[in-house]
Amino acid sequence: MNKNERPKAVTPAKSSDTSSYFQLHTQAVEDLVTASKENTPEYSKEELEKYRSSKGKFKLPEWLKVLLIKFWFHGAICFFVFWGLGLYVADQLDMYFIAAIITGMVTDLLLRHFLRFTESLPGGANRWMMVAQKSTMGFFLNLMYGFVIIFLVVTAYTLINMALAAVFGGGNPPFLGVEPLMYGLLCTGADQFCIAIKHLCQSILRDAKAK
Repeated sequence: MNKNERPKAVTPAKSSDTSSYFQLHTQAVEDLVTASKENTPEYSKEELEKYRSSKGKFKLPEWLKVLLIKFWFHGAICFFVFWGLGLYVADQLDMYFIAAIITGMVTDLLLRHFLRFTESLPGGANRWMMVAQKSTMGFFLNLMYGFVIIFLVVTAYTLINMALAAVFGGGNPPFLGVEPLMYGLLCTGADQFCIAIKHLCQSILRDAKAK
């Protein structure tokens, strides 16, 4: 061997033929490309239901899911604002102002997205929202809407306590305080009341345009 020649690398022998691993199943590809309604097999509804993720699960109606989501968010606002900040904010009007701002922000930034998640069709959750559009103007309108909700809730609390005082006399009538459960119910009711008025006004305008 010449000293200038380099030894050739020894190629190890293949242990087995791996070409079969990369064979293309042409018949399967052909069937997939030429598939149509005529040659596609039909499956029963029971067979298709086996592959649905929701099979066997209890499914809540949309309206109930919406009300539960709204109730939870409003109850959380009461817990963190009235129970949490109430220890540091002494003035009642300041507390109402803070609650209105936070309610508007939560409605626009959190609640709207959760309602979008529950919708079965794009735009289906719009009927459950007072302001549906995602924009700077929509955020400002939701902030103003927070003040409307707080005003209605405070009015409801006042009327309930006045009714309790009238029923039980002037001695020491029971007083309905602010707590998450009742507050969540009143906020959800006030919200749905405003949305119902909105839908009524839209219906009246549509009927007027149609005539």
